This record gives sequence, C-alpha cells and structure tokens, in this order.
Amino acid sequence: MEDAAIFIAKIAISSSMAVLYATTGEIFTQRAGILNLGVEGMMLMGALTAVAAVLASGSLWVGVAAAMLVGGMFALLHGFFCITLKVNQVVSGLALTLFCTGLSNFLGRPLIGKVTLKFEPAGLFCLDKIPYIGPVFFDHNLLVYPAYLLVPFAYYFLYKTKYGLNLRAVGENPAAADTVGLDVSGLRYLYTFCGGALAGLGGAYLSLAYTPGWKEQMTSGQGWIAIALVIFAMWDPLRAAAGALLFGFINAFQFYCQASGFTLIPGYILRMLPYLFTIGVLIIITRWEAARKRLGAPAALGIPFDRER
Repeated sequence: MEDAAIFIAKIAISSSMAVLYATTGEIFTQRAGILNLGVEGMMLMGALTAVAAVLASGSLWVGVAAAMLVGGMFALLHGFFCITLKVNQVVSGLALTLFCTGLSNFLGRPLIGKVTLKFEPAGLFCLDKIPYIGPVFFDHNLLVYPAYLLVPFAYYFLYKTKYGLNLRAVGENPAAADTVGLDVSGLRYLYTFCGGALAGLGGAYLSLAYTPGWKEQMTSGQGWIAIALVIFAMWDPLRAAAGALLFGFINAFQFYCQASGFTLIPGYILRMLPYLFTIGVLIIITRWEAARKRLGAPAALGIPFDRER
C-alpha cells in the first residue's frame, strides 16, 4: 500500500507540471487584463520547437529556451491584435489555438518518431534519499524542480511587491493605472509574453521530459485545462498549484489502475477522469462563487484599453 501511495503521489507531481506552468503563465496574463485562449496552441508550438531545437543543437536547455521564446512570440502576436488593434480577445485567442494547432501538425510531420534527448530523473542534493518524502518530491527530472520555486515566487510577486501591485492595477483599472504614470500597454505586452513563455515551457516539459518526442496533439487538451484552472484558482498561484496537483492526482490514479490491471472500469473511462474531474470542479467552484458574487476575475479582463477614451 505504501509503495502504491508513493507511486501515485510521484506520478501526480510529474503529470501536473505542464498544466502548472501554463496555468501560472495564464494567471500573469489575465491579471494584466488580457484573456488568452491560445494556451493550447502555444503549448503545442513549444513542444514542437523544443524537439526541433534539441535535434538541431544537441542541447536540452537550448530546446527549453527556444520553446519559451516561441511561446512568448506567439503570445505577443495575440497581444498585438488585442492590445494594439483592440480586436475581440476571445476570437483572437481561439484563432491563435487553431493556427498553432494546424501549424504544429504541418511542421511536425517530419519529426514524428524521431528519437530525441530527454531529461532523465535526477535526485536533488541527495534529498531523494529521505524516506517517503524524497521519492515523491525529489526524484524527478530537472524541469520539475523550478516549479517548486515558481509558485511561491509568483504569489510573492503578485501580492508582496510593487511590481505585482502595478500588474494587478493594470488588470483591475487600467485608466487609474494610466493616470499614475504606468505604461498600461507596455505592461500588458510584457505579461502576455511571460504567459506565453511559461506555456511554451509547459509544452517543452511534455516533449522533453514527460513523453519525450513529438506527436500531433500531444497536449491532449491540457491548455484548456490550464485556462479552467485559472478560474478554479480564482487567479491565485497557490490555488493554481493545488488545482494542478489535483489534476495530476486523478491522472496518476488512472495510470495506476491501468498498470495494476484494474478492469472494473473501462480504460477509456479512466483516461477521461482527469478532464471530467476538472470540468466538474470548475462547475462547482464557479456556481459557488457566483452565489457569493465574488469570483475574483480582474475587472478589466478582456476589455481593451483606449487611452483617448
């Protein structure tokens, strides 16, 4: 029983990382007032770029950097349409996902089946030797450990620093932020890029660590789950981490059931569990918050800022 618990907990952490990176990035973007529904597409392009860059350079870290850069550049494309041209953010985000999905499928065909380098499990300063805790938290690949720092950093940045206050001000009341001298458009571009870079990092995690190699549609809807988790977390990084781990736990549970030969529930139903559970939690939390009339969304989310008005 202890071995099963350790296995499930360890898989829960590893399978939650891509969603956690993408969710944290989307929190920064939406806190700035920009709704980016292109997370799924940016993750796909990040995954593809990471594999292509590693095959070309032979360096895993070059692949990670390239994935983050490409994710950020596609996010800036979304930002150009939403911030500068002031088009509908929902339409732009959906178009970005459709475009990136098709582009990744087209460009990635020659890379399907190619063997690439991958991040191997690496114990962190012998902490993986600690009974029970070590194998769960400190026996992962090197793309997992930065997330342990990212979540508390994001929380501290948002709520304890002047820069986080400026970010929240831009998303809550951009007109007031503009009157005190903040560059609303510049900050929105900056945090839109940061969100895209983290989505690209989530994609790189999938293709270089979790399921190495490139496959079409390899994100399997995790970008949409990240957007749902932003609402579930009420735009809070710590709650986002809890939601991502909850998604990872359900995912790990279905892996364990399949590995242990548990056949009472069909395999395709088990594979649906993480997504069904995410949708269920999202429905519950939004209904509860709607009843209390304080969902917590930034007041200016999805609303273009026009300084002349």
